[in-house]
Amino acid sequence: MARKKKKVGTYPSGMILFSLTLALFLIGFCGLLAIQSKRLVTYIRENYEMRAFLDKDLDSTKVAALFRTLSERPYVLKNNGSAQVTLVTKEVAAKEFIAETKEDFSKFLGENPLRDSYRIKLNEEYFDEAKLQGVKTDLEQIDGVFEVVYQENLVDSINRNITRIYLIMSAFALVLLVIIVVLMNNTIRLALHSQRMLIRSMQLVGATNGFITRPFLGRGIWQGFLAGVIAVVLLLITLQLAIRNLPELGAFQDYEKMAMLLAGLVGLGVVIGFLSTFQAVHRYLGLTLDELY
Repeated sequence: MARKKKKVGTYPSGMILFSLTLALFLIGFCGLLAIQSKRLVTYIRENYEMRAFLDKDLDSTKVAALFRTLSERPYVLKNNGSAQVTLVTKEVAAKEFIAETKEDFSKFLGENPLRDSYRIKLNEEYFDEAKLQGVKTDLEQIDGVFEVVYQENLVDSINRNITRIYLIMSAFALVLLVIIVVLMNNTIRLALHSQRMLIRSMQLVGATNGFITRPFLGRGIWQGFLAGVIAVVLLLITLQLAIRNLPELGAFQDYEKMAMLLAGLVGLGVVIGFLSTFQAVHRYLGLTLDELY
């Protein structure tokens, strides 16, 4: 049986495709976590509330005027043009307190000591201790506002933890990217080892480096593209399984950023495939005959 001739640019590629797909999947997974966490952080910040307790015995006209005043403040969150300011009467507040503590204070006090209040949601950019203090000071200067309260220690704690999480994820993604490049260089170099003599033979018959390199680069780009597409499909399957088992995740999807991430993964696969193949081929192009053996 005649021995099958080797064709330039062909080499075992299953391990390369598997390694690059796995690496791109892990990077994409980190990206998805970052996007989801950013949406979650935005949700937490925009649902954080300040409570502005009102002076007692305000009539309905003054309460309504106070609502309009609060709604015009630049730091108040607005959804579809509607200010996120909610009136909680002292009767409602009493029911909430009794439901939480299981104690009816009206039985031994004989009256409801609580005050009417407005619960105010703020824009995300004001989720900072210094800015919240400024908001608190501004609200307390409004006529009819008795006191403004919020959980002060919670804000700093959340911001510190968010920064720490982003730093850890960024460091992990960077280390993973370095590992990918090194791994791909070594894997492609080993795969091209079987073609080293063919490369040398082409050099001896006068083939230029560009002519020799072209089919290898084409194969490397195709492998990077294919690995990126497979990684994207796996990420979408993983995301759908996660949403199916945890429907609340559906509210934290940012489809624009996700599309950019998935397109970036395919592009990253192409770039890594190109650069790793280019470096590996040029290494063999520069070897002497003794070094080839």
